Amino acid sequence: MAAPMSWRRLVYSVYPPAIAGVFTRISDRIFRARDRRGGSSVLLLAPLLAEADPAPRRVSRPAGSAGAQGTEGLFGHFRWMAEHVPAFRVPGTHIHILTSPDQFYQAMKARIKTAKRRVVMASLYLGTGQLEQELVDCMEDALQRSQDNSDSPDLKVSVLLDYTRGSRGQINSRTMLLPLLQRFTSQMRVSLYHTPDLRGLLRLLVPQRFNETIGVQHIKVYLFDDSIIISGANLSDSYFTNRQDRYVLLENCGEVADFFADLVEAVGDVSLQLQPDDSVTMLEGMVHPYKGNRQDFSTAARKRIMEVVNTAQMRQQLTNRPEDSEDEGLSDGGLSDGGEDTWVFPLVQMKPLGIQVDEQVTQRLLTDAGPNSTVFLTSGYFNLTRAYMRLVLGAGAGYRILTASPEVNGFFGAKGVAGAIPAAYVHIARQFYNQVCSLGQQERIHLHEYHRPEWTFHAKGLWYYLQGKDRPCLTLIGSPNFGYRSVHRDLEAQIAIVTENKVLQSQLQEEQERLYQRSTEVSSSTFEQPDRHVKLWVKLVTPLIKNFF
Repeated sequence: MAAPMSWRRLVYSVYPPAIAGVFTRISDRIFRARDRRGGSSVLLLAPLLAEADPAPRRVSRPAGSAGAQGTEGLFGHFRWMAEHVPAFRVPGTHIHILTSPDQFYQAMKARIKTAKRRVVMASLYLGTGQLEQELVDCMEDALQRSQDNSDSPDLKVSVLLDYTRGSRGQINSRTMLLPLLQRFTSQMRVSLYHTPDLRGLLRLLVPQRFNETIGVQHIKVYLFDDSIIISGANLSDSYFTNRQDRYVLLENCGEVADFFADLVEAVGDVSLQLQPDDSVTMLEGMVHPYKGNRQDFSTAARKRIMEVVNTAQMRQQLTNRPEDSEDEGLSDGGLSDGGEDTWVFPLVQMKPLGIQVDEQVTQRLLTDAGPNSTVFLTSGYFNLTRAYMRLVLGAGAGYRILTASPEVNGFFGAKGVAGAIPAAYVHIARQFYNQVCSLGQQERIHLHEYHRPEWTFHAKGLWYYLQGKDRPCLTLIGSPNFGYRSVHRDLEAQIAIVTENKVLQSQLQEEQERLYQRSTEVSSSTFEQPDRHVKLWVKLVTPLIKNFF
């Protein structure tokens, strides 16, 4: 699949190789030590020269695939995921679906206050308002308590953010965290991931407001000792008040928490380290993301991150109990008695670093979705990759896809080009709807728009209902949006939860129904409404928006 277009690829597409090579070497030397902002956004057009998504690789459907209906138990349908990633078995009673921004916010504050060993937070950015300051105050109180209280003397706080988004403006994520870093230097770590694709001329010319469109750290993981919240929500006031997202809390799930703590640490190791004087440095021996060689950085980062995934997989293979054979489902081997009726699969997508586990698993899920099964899929920004779109259009399962109506799009009312983004997504939705109709698939594929006054919509993920079942047995939840950026540009992580626990299945069903109850189904008349009119210039820039937002 096509990698994100950098300025270097743009140069090579215009000039002969010899001239382009000389220009590249000179430019790297000129800009290696410089860190300037401002300039023109003309190079944002570069991704338009990138190749389109190829048709997805055909995946055979072996016995026990997600679309099959056998007697080997639920895990038999999704056993193949364990070939890609670790599979953590947990009690379904330890997993709770949070339903509101405030519940998400209060859960984080409460757990920060009681953390004794570790607080690990990975997000795109930390906001600068009062609610965000209260989170920082909770971390400060916990760190101070750890110094005063022998019960938690070793509390460590680690925060992973994106460099470009976290450094925007004079008051930013960095300035919010500096007081903690200065006061608790030995207990506090702040890592700022910088994409290797923003370098050289591109880094010099793209203005600060747009530089994050090249690629960001987008993982949303909030971890407190052995409990963890996986979400698509950032650490910002709107996500705590009136921006609808999804959130799942896993309590007392030590192995899952350890995995994500290790994952965040690995990404942090290849990131810039914030210092108490607001400067940034790299760990000794690490390749610099934009001053060092692009390929060397990606190779080193991929090795460090995949080490976490591979080590967890190997550990599980070595410690598997005899009853964990592939012929047994979740309900076999006395699992019901132990309560471990749920599996958690961590899915990581970091295409700039050559990691595409989430993409592979998502494609397989969409491929295997068989007739009479139902998939509810939601994204705040409806922008399926061409590969995902082909799979949905060619699948046998029923699909109900929920996206934001223009007025609940996070860019609604924005100034400049960003204000055109909601209309661009209307145009994308109309193109998709027309494809559905032209293929005669409107009875199988339904498109919905979310409505809620004074709110915005940012929820993403899917719920999978097997044939004849009235509750979902699988959900995907985390940071990916199923769009071009999620697959090709950003660092993403989510989890697949496969469960036989009836209470947890009911929670997932209620979550799905709650979101869809605030929606209306799209029809041809939807796009005839005055507020769905898309101007010609917006249609022309839509391919650009698809690649960047």
